[in-house]
Amino acid sequence: MIIETLKKDMMSAMKEKNQEKKNAISSLIDAAKKIVIDKGGDRVNIPDDIVNSVILKELKTIKEQIDTCPSDRTDLLTEFKNRYAFVEAYAPKLMSKEEIMKLINDKFKEVVASKNKGQIMKNLMPELKGKADGKLINEIVEELCK
Repeated sequence: MIIETLKKDMMSAMKEKNQEKKNAISSLIDAAKKIVIDKGGDRVNIPDDIVNSVILKELKTIKEQIDTCPSDRTDLLTEFKNRYAFVEAYAPKLMSKEEIMKLINDKFKEVVASKNKGQIMKNLMPELKGKADGKLINEIVEELCK
């Protein structure tokens, strides 16, 4: 389980006195626990899909922080980039454009034939949630609807 790996790595970061890494991993664990508790689940055995969604959301947030940080704040930029590197190490491998196209052509051919973007996205997103970047999926569907 991913949560066990995170916990072990957080302990080793604490032993190494690497505060940045410990804080990055700790925030992932806390966010995953919060989601599970909100859903009424077991906060000890957190499913991998929840942990993966937390990791992807955190990566997106950190990327936005990097993009919006003033260039003269090099201390903050360095902190955000380090945090991004720590979190990225645990990120699930996302599907490529080719893999997404193959899945769409294999499973959703009849829905794509309708050229209804909303209907396509409605059917596609549950299948690809946490496995592919939403922006990339949107671009592909936009391309297919032309």
